Amino acid sequence: MSNTKFETFEDFWPFYVGEHKLPLNRALHYAGTTMAVGTVTAAVVNLNPLWLLATPVVGYGPAWFGHFILEGNRPATFKHPFYSIRGDFRMLKYALQGKMAAEVDRLYGDLASNGASETSGETAKPTTQSHTENGVKNGAAHENGAVLGNPA
Repeated sequence: MSNTKFETFEDFWPFYVGEHKLPLNRALHYAGTTMAVGTVTAAVVNLNPLWLLATPVVGYGPAWFGHFILEGNRPATFKHPFYSIRGDFRMLKYALQGKMAAEVDRLYGDLASNGASETSGETAKPTTQSHTENGVKNGAAHENGAVLGNPA
């Protein structure tokens, strides 16, 4: 988990994307975010606030599984809760627009796709660079080698 203090959400976004490189982890986040929105909607439509008890379980459960088990990192929610939830919604928006895999590639190179693309079913081209060789593009901050500002 990064100890970096992010001044803006835009500063946080590259870090957030770096914590969600695996397509399956992102898919778990999409499912969790969608189910959380569903429970809030159900609470409003049914005028029953008990639905809200399920919101954190269905929202965080799949996402945290993706972090702890698949990615092997800690959810950004623990240190950056407001930026993290905003990141969840941006990531879902980009996925629905078919842009999220490209966004990960833009920030982290071909490390992002690491398998099937979310939108086309195509396999990403293999890369010979490791994460430590590739570093972090565009001045992103990440726990595995924080780079602040534009490294170029």
